[in-house]
Amino acid sequence: MAARNVAVLVGSLRKESFSRKIAKALEELAPDGMSLTFVEIGQLPLYNQDDEATPPESYIAFRKTIAAADAVLFVTPEYNRSVPGALKNALDVASRPYGQSAWDGKPGAVVSVSPGAIGAFGANHHLRQSLVFLNVPVLQQPEAYIGNVTQLLDESGKLTKEDTRKFLAKFMEKFAAWIEAVKNGA
Repeated sequence: MAARNVAVLVGSLRKESFSRKIAKALEELAPDGMSLTFVEIGQLPLYNQDDEATPPESYIAFRKTIAAADAVLFVTPEYNRSVPGALKNALDVASRPYGQSAWDGKPGAVVSVSPGAIGAFGANHHLRQSLVFLNVPVLQQPEAYIGNVTQLLDESGKLTKEDTRKFLAKFMEKFAAWIEAVKNGA
């Protein structure tokens, strides 16, 4: 497998968010040859097409970072049966200007995280809808809905359940294989 750089976007801006803790666990479980780079989205001003004449530097830097990544991993909570506004804004920023989307053809994967039992199912699928339009081929299986997350982490944010660790390691292996398949035109 070729060395692959994966941009990680965490939908929650909260410093101690459960999504960020699960993303850190995924980083630790990444297979050899896969490096994860956390890309912060909270500094991006709300997308406004009027800004495209002289886009903010944060737009330019974010677009370049996404374009340079081999793949993208989204780890998100659910807000009101959808994705947080900051994550939707990041999708919009890197999809513009029209015809120059940084997302186009980039392999992706979605992990949704919730303290509730259904694991942010709504956010996971709503995000997938946007990614279809953005031409991000998303890993279909295994699906990753991490419910009851408060029971899976210790005080320092580390995974405590071996079955969850095994599942997430398998998810990352499948994601690595998915990246190769997409990059090789499968």
